[in-house]
Amino acid sequence: MKIPFLDLKMMNARYESELKSACSRVIESGWYIAGNELSSFESSFAGYCNTAFCVGVGNGYDALVLVLRAWKQQGKLHDGDEVLVPRNTFIATVAAIIVNNLVPVLVDVDPDTFNIDLNLIVNASSEKTKVIIPVHLYGLLAPMPEIIAIAHENGWLVLEDCAQAHGAEINGRKAGAWGNASAFSFYPGKNLGALGDAGCITTNDTELYKLLKLLRSYGSVEKYHHEFLGVNSRLDEIQAAMLKVKLKYLDEEITFRRHIANRYLSEIKNPHIILPKALMNTAHVWHLFVVRCQSRDKLKQYLAGFDIQTMVHYPFPVDYHKPYSNLKVFKSRDGGAHNFILSLPISPSINDDEQSFIIDKINGYLI
Repeated sequence: MKIPFLDLKMMNARYESELKSACSRVIESGWYIAGNELSSFESSFAGYCNTAFCVGVGNGYDALVLVLRAWKQQGKLHDGDEVLVPRNTFIATVAAIIVNNLVPVLVDVDPDTFNIDLNLIVNASSEKTKVIIPVHLYGLLAPMPEIIAIAHENGWLVLEDCAQAHGAEINGRKAGAWGNASAFSFYPGKNLGALGDAGCITTNDTELYKLLKLLRSYGSVEKYHHEFLGVNSRLDEIQAAMLKVKLKYLDEEITFRRHIANRYLSEIKNPHIILPKALMNTAHVWHLFVVRCQSRDKLKQYLAGFDIQTMVHYPFPVDYHKPYSNLKVFKSRDGGAHNFILSLPISPSINDDEQSFIIDKINGYLI
């Protein structure tokens, strides 16, 4: 039995006819950029997140970059301002800060949730701190009520990185509806994935929304009239059309992931494996199911021997990478969680027999 970590072809196969129909509709329309498909998806996704606005962009990195750029354009941020960001995140989050001539301050994560450690936030801040970017890692929302309270008290802007958390909630309030703005990636492997690169920004801020729509398209108010120094980052019509198809099934996909996660949580009984915590009042969407094991590499090799593919998200904190090695870091007492984490297969393409096989082999693992 060979179990891939992620089988995108199988995941998209269930929607194949609708996806092909959506593509054909765009091709036949003769309108391929900034048309009805984009506006329709933006409206649908804003409605899903319960936000006033959604702005489709080229990818999740651009979503982060453009929000920070817009805040600079509005005079809310200036070169050299500091941005608090988790130490354990995909590199794009930090790169988006640096490209805007802002200064990332890396804050370690809580080893139980892998999200930013609340106990370190205030100590990591300074008079230069102007933004906090909570990253909802692995599909679990960061502790947003507490983060929002800290941000309001200090006058910081909040930019949610929702790249792994489509549909996640705390007390019924979804990812993308907490911060001043939020960035989403629709990279193919996400819970809501395009068939190529794609991303968006959600916000309730009318002025920010208007500015972002200009910045994503060369800063153009109308063709050949450029009011701002913008970029070319537009969610194209075909990707928007396919995302709207898949958005209809997002909650169903999340239900599949929760079924697998619940089996792992209840049936994995190996004392060498530390399971992720499911928190009260928090609707985890299980983009990834990440366990901890002191002998992580040995466990990974052991599972590979049974053709069970696993991955590590992420093997190194941001500051371990050469371009980011000089950044300021605020470490927790357990700052080495990255050495022990392993992601198990959890995509909706894994059937019950395959889930049972994974559980059985993990329970049979001995150090």
